[in-house]
Amino acid sequence: MSEPVPAVVILSDATLPLAGRIAAEIGGEVHGAAARVTAADRHFASVKEHVQALFAEGRPIVAVMASGAVIRILAPLLADKHSEPPVLAVSDDGASVVPLLGGHHGANDLARRIAAVLGAHAAITTAGDLKFGIALDQPPAGIVLANPPAAKAVMAELVAGAGVRLDFPSPRLRGEGARRADEGRQDEPLTPALSPQAGRGSAAAWLIQSRLPFHQEARVTLTVTPENKTAGEMELVYHPKTLVLGMGCERHASPEEAIALAEQALAGANLSPLALAAVCSIDLKADETAIHAVAQHFGVPARFFTAARLEEETPRLKNPSDVVFAEVGCHGVAEGAALAAAGSDGALIVEKIKSKGATAAIAEASDVIDPMTIGRARGKLFVVGIGPGADQWRSPEVSAMVSASTDLVGYSLYLDLLGPLAEGKTRHDFDLGKEEARVVRAMELAGEGRTVALVCSGDAGIYAMATLVFELFDKGGISDAASRIEVQVSPGISALQAAAARIGAPLGHDFCTISLSDLLTPWEHIQRRVKAAGEGDFVIAFYNPVSMKRRTQLAFARDKLLEYRPASTPVILATNLGRDGEHVRTVPLGELNVDDVDMLTVVVVGSSESRTVTTGDGKTWVYTPRGYSGKADTGMKA
Repeated sequence: MSEPVPAVVILSDATLPLAGRIAAEIGGEVHGAAARVTAADRHFASVKEHVQALFAEGRPIVAVMASGAVIRILAPLLADKHSEPPVLAVSDDGASVVPLLGGHHGANDLARRIAAVLGAHAAITTAGDLKFGIALDQPPAGIVLANPPAAKAVMAELVAGAGVRLDFPSPRLRGEGARRADEGRQDEPLTPALSPQAGRGSAAAWLIQSRLPFHQEARVTLTVTPENKTAGEMELVYHPKTLVLGMGCERHASPEEAIALAEQALAGANLSPLALAAVCSIDLKADETAIHAVAQHFGVPARFFTAARLEEETPRLKNPSDVVFAEVGCHGVAEGAALAAAGSDGALIVEKIKSKGATAAIAEASDVIDPMTIGRARGKLFVVGIGPGADQWRSPEVSAMVSASTDLVGYSLYLDLLGPLAEGKTRHDFDLGKEEARVVRAMELAGEGRTVALVCSGDAGIYAMATLVFELFDKGGISDAASRIEVQVSPGISALQAAAARIGAPLGHDFCTISLSDLLTPWEHIQRRVKAAGEGDFVIAFYNPVSMKRRTQLAFARDKLLEYRPASTPVILATNLGRDGEHVRTVPLGELNVDDVDMLTVVVVGSSESRTVTTGDGKTWVYTPRGYSGKADTGMKA
């Protein structure tokens, strides 16, 4: 589960270099006003609508504009501060960085990071941050505050002068850092006892390193524990993500059963689900719905290990099984996965328990676990259509998928069209004509646990790569790991739609598409389809109309259609849609010249009802009425 990508919003080219530096530091995208910014990851027409949409999506916003303007834009949307994303304003000269909203949800930290890279002033006004150098309601990654509503009263008490004590109910959590906090000796230098190798005291290092006034008998209590605990008055309870849930299951096991078993494992040891860092299993289960359902239930990633890696944990297993070894190549999946994730100094704290179709075990690590560093994720393949190529014609979903990817696979031209969106990604470029090799590479990369975008022009499912992906799933030709990946297909604006929009509305009634390439379809089948479309009086979009060696098919189509519709029927020739050199023109069907068409041209032939109209500015448009001329009142129907 990836974090939302921050948006750096700018209104002019003058602030583009500044936005680039900010985006590079925080891993963000540059969003620019279409009328005044020439190059950006995304363009927008209305700053108000765009910023409000980003806020509603929960995207962190860094607006290079006046603070007052940002406040006025977002004021109508302000409701619950606990759900607001970080919002910052940066002055045009980069001298000031002001966290406006979400100070305890990342805005203050973002302000410090941006100020550091710009040499600017971070205008942080949150009282706790200023006095103690810490925000108690915003613990660092890997630590969860169980009772956020209590943080405001606790912080107010501390700001008023109260002391604080740290509590570690579990003996495994005690360390030198905890002892020093108990004794109120936070002024001593931090010792190696706070390192990840020294026990669970390191989970509270962020508290100990602050300027909080520790006193053993203080009224305010900060408790750090992986166990369930009901907070007392003036107490905040923190759960460090030090637990790993290992799971095994039968093929197609019940998700509900697996979730119930996982809940049982936690409850039996009085462990908090908030202390879970990951759900782990063997890689043979990477596509198992039940495992992912458990991970989703607890809001943590699912990570997977090879059988060989799990077999290395055999000496530490409490319940090794020769039966399991015979089936999957290791002596224990649930216990082995939990221990492998917890590391060599971790410990199994809940031995394997079973249900009808699943097993579960829990291990505790010696420090907070970053799930991205253990095992590997189920590989993910995004099959995306980027439209004709212009970024304003690329959907936000596609842009988000490309941004989330580690690897990009595609024809070199299509990858180039991504512009700044491709920066920082590993590119796998292919020439035209290597479609199957392109798809196999993308699927195998995903099989290695990567997040891969297979980039297509237009729409990925229209004469593009999405079909090949599912053919390979169906017919084979890929590794077992590649066959277990997750696939998401996202639509794009097709050449057909782009051409129609540029020239008017030729698709106002029934239409079809026909590829004139005979590389994959026998020519006699193409001929039959052209004839049928002509008889049916469809508007027809011809893809792959010509190639360097293939020049006769379009001429056949023209001549065949002239048997069914007038020579005056409008034909749209659209070349380089949405890119430099775009050229859209209309010719009568009877005058269609094959030499006017190249490989980058889509040809749209109107039906017998299609017609042209010239507007007052002298521009000629093509449209097809929504109903035939013989039908009454067609223009008034919805």
